[in-house]
Amino acid sequence: MSQFNTIAGWVLAGGIVALGASIVTGEVWHAERPEKMGYVVEGVVEEGGEEDAGPSIEQALQTATAEQGEAVFARCRSCHTVNQGGADGIGPNLYGIMGAQIAAGSFAYSDALAGIGGSWGWNNMSDWLTRPSAFAQGTKMSFAGLSDVNDRAAVMLYMNAQGSSLPLPPPPAAEEPAEEDGPGDDAVPAEEVEDAVDNEGDGAGAVEE
Repeated sequence: MSQFNTIAGWVLAGGIVALGASIVTGEVWHAERPEKMGYVVEGVVEEGGEEDAGPSIEQALQTATAEQGEAVFARCRSCHTVNQGGADGIGPNLYGIMGAQIAAGSFAYSDALAGIGGSWGWNNMSDWLTRPSAFAQGTKMSFAGLSDVNDRAAVMLYMNAQGSSLPLPPPPAAEEPAEEDGPGDDAVPAEEVEDAVDNEGDGAGAVEE
């Protein structure tokens, strides 16, 4: 009987220890789920999210400068050269890229980009620079993208000045102010109103007689 009591005591003590450890562990490791998971990486546009509302690329091109774009292009220099006759690096040389055929030249482009077709214009270059992986799924370019439309406009102007002469798109037309509502079609001309008043006065005199 004493042996049974000893075993039961050890089992009970073990259960108490396990319960206490569970409570302590829960207190130590408990944390509220953060509202936003992970870290924010500059220049990355979140999947499924919407970009901040801002000017269109046509508007941004009217105010950006090639000098600003040269500073933005500093982010690209680790992979690209932009001078005439410059060597390909991790990415192709970008001299004369604006207006050129997409994936043209001797660089080993990915099939994803080579299959796009057409030439580089202001709009599709802006789309490419926003998020390369979305523009050409499967591209080898690992750059996250430029989410700021003003940065994209500036760097395109800088690249356009390096062996390209692609004309700028026209600025978007200014919205015309809405016209104020004038008198409706059912409005009665002032002359008719005056005639009606005069006739009403004549009728009243006849009744009084």
